Amino acid sequence: MRILHTMLRVGNLERSIAFYTKVLGMRLLRQKDYPDGKFTLAFVGYQPESEGPALELTYNWDTDQYDLGTGYGHIALEVEDAYAACARIKELGGKVVREAGPMKHGTTVIAFAEDPDGYKVELIQAAGRED
Repeated sequence: MRILHTMLRVGNLERSIAFYTKVLGMRLLRQKDYPDGKFTLAFVGYQPESEGPALELTYNWDTDQYDLGTGYGHIALEVEDAYAACARIKELGGKVVREAGPMKHGTTVIAFAEDPDGYKVELIQAAGRED
């Protein structure tokens, strides 16, 4: 068994695809419209789906906003340098909601960004880079 994908409902598909591909560097792996159901699915990720997990961005044509709820946490991405990743995200118009630095009660360097729909994305600096 393996994880295939995580699904997020998004209010504007083009805006979300742009964030995940241009700001976070993922690739659009596939996209399909379902006219009878009035929704579109787009899959983004860093690797082909046969090699690693993806994010499924679900766009319901009649909904432009969702309540995030309190049970959802975040997506986590490993980055080489969390400080540089934050700078790049901001340079590309993304929103950093917690600057890079050591996590509370630990030494791992983390940061948080927020996608256009408000979903949190944790950036975890690769092991061995405790600067």
